Amino acid sequence: QVQLEESGGGSVQAGGSLRLHCTVVGRIFSIAAMGWYRQAPGKQRELVASIISGGTINYADSVLGRFTISRDNAKNTINLQMNSLKPEDTAVYYCFRSDFGGDDYWGQGTQVTVSS
Repeated sequence: QVQLEESGGGSVQAGGSLRLHCTVVGRIFSIAAMGWYRQAPGKQRELVASIISGGTINYADSVLGRFTISRDNAKNTINLQMNSLKPEDTAVYYCFRSDFGGDDYWGQGTQVTVSS
């Protein structure tokens, strides 16, 4: 059984920073990719950042230069450092994991609110 446990969301003023954490509980092999999506009210879920198994990192254009994704294999965590936050970054952020076998797993979501 695989579970993704998120933490680190909250409220911050524009220009501030937050750091999200996602801990993988359970099987830690066969991971093809991990990362973060977000969904703002009334909008579709969008990919924020991801790390592919070979180490390739991808970012949405809207967060490039402001967000940094990292993986700590020893702690089985994936983190998202968010700097220079903007009100348009307000959303529920979801950690995800995609396995080589085709299975996808999602965290419960953590709210990030950026006030102007």
